[in-house]
This record gives sequence, C-alpha cells and structure tokens, in this order.
Amino acid sequence: MQPQTADPRKRTHQSPERKRRVKPPRVRAPRWEGVHARPALVHPAEPLPSEPPNETVINIESIRQPTPLRPTHRMGEVAHRFGLLLETTAQRILEPTELRLGRGRIVLLLGPSGSGKSTALSEIARQRCGGLDVERVTFPTDRSVIDAVCPNEPLPRALELLSACGLGESPLWIRRSTELSDGQRFRARLARAIGLHYRGRSAAPLFCDEFCSGLHRRLAKAVAYNLRKLATRHQLSMVLSSSNDDVVADLQPDVLVRFLGRGRCEVRRQSPRRKPVSFRRRLHIEPGCKADYDAFAAMHYRATDELGFVDKIYVMRDRRPRVRNGSETSGADLLGIVVYSHGPLELALRNQATGGRYVRNPRRLNREVRILRRLVIHPDVRGCGLGHWLVQKTLPLVGVAKVECLAAMGEVNPVFEKAGMVRVGTCAVPPERAGIADQLRAMDVDPFARDFVAQVARRPKVRRLVARLVYDWYLATTAGGEKRVERQSPEFLAQTFRNLIGSRPVYYLWQRPAGRKPARRPRRRVA
Repeated sequence: MQPQTADPRKRTHQSPERKRRVKPPRVRAPRWEGVHARPALVHPAEPLPSEPPNETVINIESIRQPTPLRPTHRMGEVAHRFGLLLETTAQRILEPTELRLGRGRIVLLLGPSGSGKSTALSEIARQRCGGLDVERVTFPTDRSVIDAVCPNEPLPRALELLSACGLGESPLWIRRSTELSDGQRFRARLARAIGLHYRGRSAAPLFCDEFCSGLHRRLAKAVAYNLRKLATRHQLSMVLSSSNDDVVADLQPDVLVRFLGRGRCEVRRQSPRRKPVSFRRRLHIEPGCKADYDAFAAMHYRATDELGFVDKIYVMRDRRPRVRNGSETSGADLLGIVVYSHGPLELALRNQATGGRYVRNPRRLNREVRILRRLVIHPDVRGCGLGHWLVQKTLPLVGVAKVECLAAMGEVNPVFEKAGMVRVGTCAVPPERAGIADQLRAMDVDPFARDFVAQVARRPKVRRLVARLVYDWYLATTAGGEKRVERQSPEFLAQTFRNLIGSRPVYYLWQRPAGRKPARRPRRRVA
C-alpha cells in the first residue's frame, strides 16, 4: 500500500509555504475645516492635497503711519503729565496673520473698540476685490422691502432671508426702507446684501463691520444663528467683525480672530455643527390663557382674533428675568404661543385622511380631534427652530388622539412637518367663495385696492357679499356669527374678507402613537 501524498493544489493551514496577502494600509484624508462631507479613503501613494480647493489663503498685516501735528500747549501739557512723546512713530495695528476664506465659511473678527477690527476688515476687502459691503448696500426709494430683496428669485427665498435676518413682521415687508427704524433698516440691508451676494454666486466674501452691534442681544443671537444656516446651506462666504462675544456660540465661525491689543491676535479654527440656538435652554413651556394671546395678536398675519372654541393654550417664555433701567423685574418675556381649539364640523381633507370616521359625528369629533388654530413666534426669534420645537413639545399635551392644522403658510414654511405632523394636501377654494369673487369682479370691485373699505361702507350689495363670506367662516369655526357680522365695522369686515378670499391652506394631521398615553401637562408658573 503506497503512502498518500499531499495534493499541492490544496491549501492547508499547516502548510509553511502559504503566504498571507498583506493589503496596503488605508489612510484617511484629513478632515478639512468647514467641510461637512465624510472624509474619503485615499491610497498612501496618492499625493495629499495641501488645502481644499474651496479655500483661499490670504495674509494680512497693518501698520499705521500717523500724520504729524503741529504741537500745541495742551498737547505738551498732556505729554508732560503722562510721559508721552509728541513725535509718534509707526504703530502696528495687526501682526502678520494668515486667514482662510472660502464658500460656506464665516470669518469673525472679534475684539473691543479700537483694537483694529475695521482696519483688518478693510485690508481683507482690499485683497479680495469684488466683495460686497453691507454698509454700502442701498435700497431703491420707489420700491418696498419685499420687492428689493431677491427681486429675481421666488418669493419664498425673499421671505427666508428677511425672516433669517430678524425682519419677520409681514407689515414691514410692504414698506419703504426709509419708513423703518435704524435697527430694522440694518436687518433689511443685510437681507438685501445676502440676496445680491447669492445672485452673483461669487467667491468673494460678504463684509459686515460691527455685526449686530445695535440690536437687542437676543435678537443678535437669533440673526447669528440664522446666518450660520444660510452660509452653510447656500455656500456663502462672509467676513464679519463684532465687539460682542455673545454671538460666537450661535454664529459658529469657521475662523475666529480674537484681537488682544497692540497688534496681537489669536486665530482659532473650528468646524460648525448642528445644534439648537443658545438661548433655547432658558425657554420654558407652560399653560397659558386667552389673555396671553393679546400680546401676539398683532404679530399674526391675520388681523382677526377669532380663535374658535379654545381648548388649550401653551406659551413659551424666556426664564431670564427682565431688566429695566438697570434692575431686574418680575416676569419673563413671552416668545411664542400655540392655541388648540375644537375643529370645524366638516373638512374634506379630514374625511379623506381618516376614512370618513367623523362624518356627521360631532361627539366623536369633539372627543378625539383638536385643531391647532394659532402658532405665533416673536419676530425677533423666527427662523431659529423654536416654532416646530414648541409644536412638537405641546402636541402630546393636548390629550386627544388626533390634532389637525390648516396653515396658509404651509407652502412657504414647513414648520408643522418638522414638528411631526403629516401633510395631507392643499384645500381647494370653495365654490361659494369663488362665486362671490366673480360677483365682485363683475361689479369692478378689487378686494386688495385702497378704496375697498369705502366700497364696503357705501355700497350695500358689496357689504352683503362680504358679510356672507365672513358669516360662512364664522359658522364653520365658532357658529352663530350673524349678529356679530352685523355689528362689525367696514374696516374689520374688509380685512377679514381679504384674509379669506385668497386663502388656500395646507391641511396637516398628527396622530398620537398607538399605546402611548397623553403626556402630563406642565404647571403654570406664577411670577
């Protein structure tokens, strides 16, 4: 019997001739500052780039040559008292500093007044020709604010920029810039500058000296937070200077240059990350009442105060005490309110979403469904994610299985979708409303003309048509509004009619997860 020999084609673990294949090591590329993409894997033989192609490196230095003055008696006395020289030498404002600019990057020059921020900003602007200075942006005198911001872009883009810059009140959008206050004019100028900078799609940065220095500090933080989002979303390049360091946490600059005095500065580079606005941890949600809505009624785009049959109201307060005349007072600032009411008896999109569960069943409707009637956020803090945060926190507190919402701003702002509500569809214009609009058009009456109030007051037929539409709306929301319509003034009827005639709200629906109990309501704090 011949001994068996091993087959050389078969590999065994005991074979000493087997060689393990060694893969070349994989080296991760460095994570570039300000770039949120995941770093790619590259082969070590490939040359690593020295810097991202999105960056531009500049070196700045500033030395001031003083202009000699003719000595005077007072100058000599001051020099004698404080040991100064009348013949001043060259002064170094900024030591040689390297900065990296690029799309999606924000450079913040931070320091006290007189430390050399404006000089450094001017030096950067000199080297980076083609940039846009916010202070030099002008408004056309014959246009409104909304027509001057992103005139060649869709309306949602202009509304996004105005709200992000802290100008979220719709009545201000249809005014001239000369009719605004100094703080409002700065915010409108900032929004117009960002729109012009975005339209040009230039790699040159946008410059702003004394960024938000004249604004309320909470408003300044909100503008800084929104500006960070705009820079990342639209890949904008910005160079800002400020003497207030409270905006650093929300602005999250990619490069922070802190001026230390006598030409010295400290450069710190960081990568921005997504996080809530800094003052959100001070906010508190608590139950409110209808009296709290009086402070927000003027901030809502609807002039009417009809809230329907109110069930629950929640307010969002800033827990930091108010400061007046240098001393703290009791109470806290109201920054937001949400109102939940009983919904109308019939809605076509509700029946579509629920399979007709509440058709001609008002008892079941009142037991299981509420409607989010109002959501108002203070204009100073709009765009900071507080609206959907307030809705998200209060939806489980309502205590019902479903919460619906009709939002006219749903086509522009997806705040309710971010809060967890599902968009069902857009409401169609009722035939009765379209018929009333056709009758007014045949009578040569324009609801958005300046003389519409006079037409309602002088012409009984026009008033009857307007009152019938307003009455139908009252009947669907609060019921029995015939006498109220008779008592209302032509101005109030005209404004309510304008809000209703062109409205095509988006219908949203939220359902409580199966098996989850209603959340516990927070206690109301008494100042």
